[in-house]
Amino acid sequence: RDAVGSAERAGMGSASLLWGCLLLICSWGLGPPGVGAAALSAAPYVLDDMDGLGREFDGIGAISGGGATSRLLVNYQEPYRSQILDYLFKPNFGASLHILKVEIGGDGQSTDGTEPSHMHYENDENYFRGYEWWLMKEAKKRNPKIKLIGLPWTFPGWIGRGENWPYDYPDVTAYYVVSWILGAKQYHDLDIDYIGIWNERAFSSKYIKLLRYTLDKHSLQQVRIIASDRLWEPISFVLLLDSELHGVVDVIGAHYPGTKTVPNALLTKKKLWSSEDYSTFNDEVGAGCWARILNQNYVNGNMTSTIAWNLVASYYEELPFGRCALMTAQEPWSGHYKVEAPIWITAHTTQFTQPGWSYLQVDGHLEGGGSFVALTDGLGNLTIIIETMTHNHSQCIRPPLPHFSVTPQTATFYLKGSFYMVETLQVWHSRLGFESGNSSLFQQLNPIKVWKGSFSLDLNIDEVYTLTTLQIGRKCGCPEPPPPQPFPSNYKDDFNIRNPPFSEAPNFADQTGVFEYFVNASDPGDHVFTLRQVVVQRPITWASDADQTISLIGNFKWVNMTVTCDIYIEKQRDGGVFIAGRVDNGGIYVRRTKGVFFWVFADGTYRVTSDLAGEEILMKGLSGVRDNTWHTLTLNIQGTSAWGLLNGYLLWENVTISKPSTGWAAIGTRSFEFAQFDNFHVE
Repeated sequence: RDAVGSAERAGMGSASLLWGCLLLICSWGLGPPGVGAAALSAAPYVLDDMDGLGREFDGIGAISGGGATSRLLVNYQEPYRSQILDYLFKPNFGASLHILKVEIGGDGQSTDGTEPSHMHYENDENYFRGYEWWLMKEAKKRNPKIKLIGLPWTFPGWIGRGENWPYDYPDVTAYYVVSWILGAKQYHDLDIDYIGIWNERAFSSKYIKLLRYTLDKHSLQQVRIIASDRLWEPISFVLLLDSELHGVVDVIGAHYPGTKTVPNALLTKKKLWSSEDYSTFNDEVGAGCWARILNQNYVNGNMTSTIAWNLVASYYEELPFGRCALMTAQEPWSGHYKVEAPIWITAHTTQFTQPGWSYLQVDGHLEGGGSFVALTDGLGNLTIIIETMTHNHSQCIRPPLPHFSVTPQTATFYLKGSFYMVETLQVWHSRLGFESGNSSLFQQLNPIKVWKGSFSLDLNIDEVYTLTTLQIGRKCGCPEPPPPQPFPSNYKDDFNIRNPPFSEAPNFADQTGVFEYFVNASDPGDHVFTLRQVVVQRPITWASDADQTISLIGNFKWVNMTVTCDIYIEKQRDGGVFIAGRVDNGGIYVRRTKGVFFWVFADGTYRVTSDLAGEEILMKGLSGVRDNTWHTLTLNIQGTSAWGLLNGYLLWENVTISKPSTGWAAIGTRSFEFAQFDNFHVE
């Protein structure tokens, strides 16, 4: 997901369903295939392990982060939060993921928000910030065997000593990343399995070698290195040239490879992963994309792991790449969530395989279009996953998908070697219904009888089959979650919480900077517990962070609103804070954010602007506000008019608002500076 890439999904046209009325004639009986299959193209496929196996399977996973994608998940009430986590991580239940990849927060914008660093400043360490620690523990609680990956998108500014670059002082960066791994173990008893370099940005061979050295020095030999979470090149070419680097990189991870690899990557003999993929709106087309790449990343590209961005859409939907996740949970205030089709597509692979299984050596392309993979545990078990996704029903957000055609067909499989004695295969089936709108997802059908080592299956288009010797597999039927509700139209937070379960206040979505609960020990009483902006140096960025800090909250569709907040400027002379309404942007587009911004500054002036950058001034004047004193700001927006109060008295009025017409509420600061907020209220 390049920061400059378009956030809009390519328009997905729907091709008419050929053979729409074709009956699915599967020969579940004991005898040879039934009459009626002859009209379809028929092709034989041999599954044999006598001449050895293919590559080792490393698992299917998803990403939390890159960034702030799980932000709203943490403040769901029980039992809904646990149900969502079960659908993602519980074995033989829903997605049953094998891998969880998380962002190592670096205080910078990484797509849909910022995630806090464990080291905001050089002399600072805190392994309880953010929500990724909690999420990894919840995943491990459900599946102790799940693999964990950490990857930075951004880094705190001190790492670069003033430069927007993490490799000038590679020993500092390595120390910082290894501290995160050590903290995961010391404070949360989490063993990190893999570590990445810098998401979708340049790599430094010197840094990667130093990272390996630092890991080994801290007895972390078991932690494997993935590089470079970008494209196949130049990392593959460099690994072939540099034998020392070849010795320390364990996995080549490419992003959005379009199911293809490159010759150099194969020549390295390394494990090849699609270490970030999918990123597509989670409707039926998104499910088709996911079904196709889960198979074809191996069939076409020898990739033994595919990892989806992102795990769960728990961020405001109007932020970039809304609902580009395996499932949707973006309403903690109502408890509503939705188990989308990609969850059940995932289950077709994850519930019937495990990391450590091996792919069989087969071509994997179906003659009538589509693909299949076959995997074994080496103990006689066999799982076959078949997909027949059509072009228009399986386009991912990137890269562009060359045209191909898929037609109904009959596939005959011949089981040889240790599979010859298999008599029965369990059958799980999904059909993505585009025209009808009726999808059948992850349904168990009658077992298939294997007749003298072979069986036939009639395949229609836009289907997924799992055929397996395993007698497991379950489609959980949790009770329906509550119905959707908009964000409360009257919302207050006084931040008075002595031992908060998380470092950030519920529903605030930081877009530049980090806003954390703070205990104001010196305050006489009214403002002991506050929310504080704590990033005081521009981070090493991944996207285009704003020059101001900002945290969003509420409903993007809000028109008329009153926002009130107590504010405390800590920075003398040129410090400043704002409250805002009708805020129209965030994520990677945060620099272009418009809205109605009411600013007060430590020099005793105020401004009203229509942009976060503070350049489009609608009104300005004197306020008498000073630093290190509490003041109350109130912003009223009604129709095309806005006015503002300071400490309950009218400060400015008759400001005309043309656009934006709707948007969130927000708080923030003039620069990367300390400032505090209390008694937030939006109505």
